[in-house]
Amino acid sequence: MSTTQQSYIAVEESKSAAKLIGLARLSDYLELIKPRISTMALISVALGYTLASAHSWSIIPLIHAMFGIGCVAIGCNSLNQLLELKSDALMPRTANRPLPSGRMSLSEVLVFGIVSALVGIFYLAIMVNLLTAFLAMLTLVLYVVVYTPLKRYTSLCTTIGAIPGALPPILGWTAAGGTLNASSFSIFAIMFFWQFPHFLAIAWLYRHQYHQAGLKMLPAPDPARGLIGWMCVIYATLLIPISLLPQFVALAGTLYSAVALVLGVGYLIFSIRFLCNESRKTARELIWFSLIYLPVLLLTLTWDRLQLFN
Repeated sequence: MSTTQQSYIAVEESKSAAKLIGLARLSDYLELIKPRISTMALISVALGYTLASAHSWSIIPLIHAMFGIGCVAIGCNSLNQLLELKSDALMPRTANRPLPSGRMSLSEVLVFGIVSALVGIFYLAIMVNLLTAFLAMLTLVLYVVVYTPLKRYTSLCTTIGAIPGALPPILGWTAAGGTLNASSFSIFAIMFFWQFPHFLAIAWLYRHQYHQAGLKMLPAPDPARGLIGWMCVIYATLLIPISLLPQFVALAGTLYSAVALVLGVGYLIFSIRFLCNESRKTARELIWFSLIYLPVLLLTLTWDRLQLFN
């Protein structure tokens, strides 16, 4: 093999190695921003925007809102993983994340998270409106500064965390020019109460890992039999009348209410099944149904809202 051929092969191998490294870095950044959670949040934003602007929907303001809110979401998820580095390293389900595995540095994630969040907030203030920028900043503060540290001290963190978790559709609502009124409150209330059976079932599955990592999450490693099941049933029961609020505030019609009632009863049934037999199977079934419940409910609400203007 000639020297020229050897040099060519070396260059190609170097290019391949650089490409693999680049793909690995991209994969780490994608894992850092939690793409599934961020995507679900942005879908909620888009639906909230559509609900508020059903009579005068426009794509450009939505794009501005999605970009700004997306940047804030990236900042939230990145800074969350930064603060949870030690606990993530102690749990098998999170130990291979970019930070605890050592693939990314603290300073890299800190700069990335802060810059993303600030870009998003200022972009929203300039290109959307001040109310949306303020609510996005409130989401960031509640999630990163309040909820995340509280996980080490009190199980009330779940309730606090449900507030920023319920805000994405409200951000879309205000981005479309909507005000904080009874309609937006009904959406927020649905999102807020929906989270409890969903996250309690997840926490029940991973309760031993949370305890090992020093997180004071509900439930405890060995909760009283039926305690978490009863909490799921109570929240699922409360969600049924709350999910019917949109019709009472003229946000939707009877089609939505009928679907909401069916979904609510289904959510309650899966919660009762978990109560009667707390097992990994029933917990996963409850989580599975919760992930069907929310998008179907919000899509039906949006569809029914649009029909009111046709």
